[in-house]
Amino acid sequence: MKRTRQGAVKGKIFILSGPSGSGKTTLYKNLLANQAVNRRLVKTISLTTRMPRLGERDGRDYFFVSRRMFQHKKKAGHFLECEEVFGNYYGTPRKQVADFLKAGKHVLLCIDVKGAKTVSRQFPRAVKIFIKTPSLAVLRQRLANRGSEKEEALRARLATVHGELKEAKHYDYVIVNDRLSKATKQLAGIVRREVKSRL
Repeated sequence: MKRTRQGAVKGKIFILSGPSGSGKTTLYKNLLANQAVNRRLVKTISLTTRMPRLGERDGRDYFFVSRRMFQHKKKAGHFLECEEVFGNYYGTPRKQVADFLKAGKHVLLCIDVKGAKTVSRQFPRAVKIFIKTPSLAVLRQRLANRGSEKEEALRARLATVHGELKEAKHYDYVIVNDRLSKATKQLAGIVRREVKSRL
């Protein structure tokens, strides 16, 4: 944790990014469930205008809101970062993050590369971790196996991959998610080291 001049104790931000199908959301959930690192690590609940996927619950995975409500909150400065991704809007609540940091919690954000840039400008010491698959072929197969999107949406996601992968060089760490157990261990190790080394 970092102590400011005013004496307020703060936590730090960890950013997890990667293309759709890289497994970043699964790794994000695994990290939060890891007893060795989750005592001070918390997640924020983002707002989105997309429909819930199978198994997702409002208030647990996301706050699912209308486009009108999202735009209202955006104009009111509610978001730390917000982006339109494949026709839907996503936003990280500013106050939620600020309250966690002031309480000395370490905040884990699972956001896209554009959102990561926005957060990094405001929090230059944020720890950025990029997740990718061993190859594009593996990524395509994972997206196809999800079966949650139509062919057009699938093509749109694949079209953005090259641009997202180019952003990896701006991250502090890159994890190749070839085996989930291995990648989870690597991610947990990074968080443990960073909590100790960047206080």
